[in-house]
Amino acid sequence: MHKPIFLSLIAAAVLSGCAATATKQTAATPGVATLDVRRAAASTKALDEIAASYLRLSLEIGTHEPGYIDAYYGPPELQKAAEAAPRDKAALLAATRALMAEVDIAARRISDPLAKRRAAFLRAQLRAAETRLMMTQGTRFAFADEAERLFGVRPRLKPLASYDTELARIEKLVPGEGALADRVEAYLDGFTIPKDRLQKTFDTAIARCRGRSMAHIAMPEGESFRLEFVTDKSWSGYNYYQGGYHSLIQVNTDLPIRLSRALDLGCHEGYPGHHLLNMKLEEKLVKARGWTEFSVYPLYSPQSLIAEGSANYGIDLAFPASSKADTERDILMPIAEIAVPADDRYWQLLKAIKRASGARLTIAQQYLDGEIDRTTATLLTQKYLLVSRERAEQSVRFTDQYRSYVINYGLGETMVRAWVERGNPSRDEMWRRMERIVSEPTLPSDLLAR
Repeated sequence: MHKPIFLSLIAAAVLSGCAATATKQTAATPGVATLDVRRAAASTKALDEIAASYLRLSLEIGTHEPGYIDAYYGPPELQKAAEAAPRDKAALLAATRALMAEVDIAARRISDPLAKRRAAFLRAQLRAAETRLMMTQGTRFAFADEAERLFGVRPRLKPLASYDTELARIEKLVPGEGALADRVEAYLDGFTIPKDRLQKTFDTAIARCRGRSMAHIAMPEGESFRLEFVTDKSWSGYNYYQGGYHSLIQVNTDLPIRLSRALDLGCHEGYPGHHLLNMKLEEKLVKARGWTEFSVYPLYSPQSLIAEGSANYGIDLAFPASSKADTERDILMPIAEIAVPADDRYWQLLKAIKRASGARLTIAQQYLDGEIDRTTATLLTQKYLLVSRERAEQSVRFTDQYRSYVINYGLGETMVRAWVERGNPSRDEMWRRMERIVSEPTLPSDLLAR
């Protein structure tokens, strides 16, 4: 949910014909590469066996923690078997550590670049599984340690005071009496989508997101999604990937939905976000290569930083510069029956709020590490995220439920953006890089490599 090391055209041709094969130089013909088929076949078999064990292991862990498995679309009988006779947590933890050791041994025999990345992906996913199992048995990690073990990157957080400058800018955009958060909320309430216009507004927004993504990334034939509006959730939107290139996208209506969420959720949950990522993994890795480990998605894993980061960045990729504001102003506001503002203050305010959004990570760290209590976390969320008490409580409730998962949105977006835009590439090249991220076994460390 997913680089700098990519296959050459020659390597891709070799892989498509014979799984993961390795090359070596022979003494008899110096400088000529030949295929070591036996070694490649053994390495592939070892990884395939590890992947099968990882798949069963993940499904069994899911029986102990509702929500641990975000998506599974492999054989139903495997899931039924895991649910019928899951090992206890201690046995699963031992099995996870044994599998990590097996990956380490197998990785030493692999020379193919993509197969190496597959092994690294399995290793990182297993370390996250080990961590989550330890947590469910009472182990507690400091916020940064937990995030690094689960999601593959150590967050570097800014002090809350560093966001005060941005709050001062927002103060000038929304002057007046009373708390700044209350003024911002009152202003943004004027851009709320009426409930009877939600379906049409979101249908149009998602169609726009899909169209812009399809212009650059080929979609599997027959892909589709179903949109539902739900209540009583700690999140604002969710994608449940069903397999077979189909998703269920849910939008939470506990709180009034503002216009800015239409394109944001359409891109994030749909195109080029979660729906597209899961489709490409199924198409390119599960079906084309038979890599069964990608038919299961454990939520608490490095896969999530890639998923959330690419989904967030996908908004700006699909709607660069002023095109998002233009689409909202010219197309979505009339559909939602929202009065079009006379100036750009609305969009300036949204950008300023986003620049201050990193405060959410610092607040989560302080709260989860016990430096502040829940009441303080709620008040700080109101202040720095500029939201009502109800929205702040929803944010803290999300942190209660998902803990350090919050790093995946902002930090993930920053990492994906830096990698995709490195070297000032063309728009077409940016989309090609995005497609690679969501079609290959990408880890956060891949985005940091040069």
